[in-house]
Amino acid sequence: MSEALLTEEFDAQATALEDFDVSSAKLMQADKHWEFFARLRDEAPVHYCKDSMFGPYWSITRFADIMEIEKNWQDFSSDLGITLTDRPEDFSTPNFIGMDPPKHDQQRQTVQGVVAPMNLKQMESLIRQRAETILDSLPVGETFNWVDLVSIELTTQMLATIFDFPFEDRYKLTFWSDMATSGELAGGPTPEGERRAALMECLEYFTALREKRGNEPPKIDLLSMLAHGKDTQNMPPMEFLGNLILLIVGGNDTTRNSISGGVLALNENPGEYDKLRADHSLIPNMVSEIIRWQTPLSFMRRTATRDLEFRGQQMRKGDKLAMWYVSGNRDERVIPEPNRFWIDRPNVRHHLSFGFGLHRCMGNRLAEMQLRVLWEEIMQRFRFVEVVGEPERVQSSFVRGYSSLPVKLHAL
Repeated sequence: MSEALLTEEFDAQATALEDFDVSSAKLMQADKHWEFFARLRDEAPVHYCKDSMFGPYWSITRFADIMEIEKNWQDFSSDLGITLTDRPEDFSTPNFIGMDPPKHDQQRQTVQGVVAPMNLKQMESLIRQRAETILDSLPVGETFNWVDLVSIELTTQMLATIFDFPFEDRYKLTFWSDMATSGELAGGPTPEGERRAALMECLEYFTALREKRGNEPPKIDLLSMLAHGKDTQNMPPMEFLGNLILLIVGGNDTTRNSISGGVLALNENPGEYDKLRADHSLIPNMVSEIIRWQTPLSFMRRTATRDLEFRGQQMRKGDKLAMWYVSGNRDERVIPEPNRFWIDRPNVRHHLSFGFGLHRCMGNRLAEMQLRVLWEEIMQRFRFVEVVGEPERVQSSFVRGYSSLPVKLHAL
């Protein structure tokens, strides 16, 4: 590996293309990955990394190529998981996003009713009420961590609602979500033994809840749907855990980091904040731009099911591929001025943050609604959510997230 990477200077121009390893959690945590991906898109859009902590893998960095692979599950399978970390044989937690049809379709179908349009409509007033309560409790004029008091609080409350999880224990959901994505095997700081212990606690807690829910009449919550669904009620324990992790992380990390990322983006682009102050009707469009700009999950993995050629590159059966959404969302071939945060961007929903095809994010409308409602309520109360210190980013190449964002509120 090149000296530039070893010294963590992360210099994309000084590093030979053959030495690029964009799966480095430290690279993403330092927010220094943009130039690396720009070079890959231009010079090696289908790039082979021969040596990383995850073993060899291919990087797919252009928007159109990612779409192509997303549509072709026969050649590019999800069955071996969605991260570059290989599932440990003694602790494998399969879930439906890490499955191909028909099993994927059956399990997804069981739970997707929780975010059906009618249910979302009913949830909106609850989200608004919670957003109001959270925002009204914040200290105006004092520095505090936006991640803790707003981003985590709103998303954790929503998670508890869609699981019908005991509200007083809701912070367990945040803890389990963080533990699931911060393990050392994925480049994070959490020792594997600690991670496993936390996830087994999660399994134990939810198994007792599922048993109770299975003995009650079916309801519109994720746990009840899993307990009563014919394709999910007899899931093996580790598969149940895998689906819990998927639904918790999917409902937590993505929305929470977009809530923080939106505040940061508006501070870095004050002209866009002025636009927003002048016209609150831009909020729905801005929400989609925030989600593109933040790209809360950097990539999804696929595995080649046969020897094949893709864009002139020879891939072998079993090869891992990372579809880098964080790169595709900055692809100037498809998105005009992609490095510009532009709240009234035309065709703003044309992004990859929710994936594409059969694995497109089930909760995308719920995520958008939470962000929209929150920003509507922010703009009713505060002239400026001012970032007053450097953000702290999580150590992960999978989750693009924040552990801290110091802010100060200025009232209207």
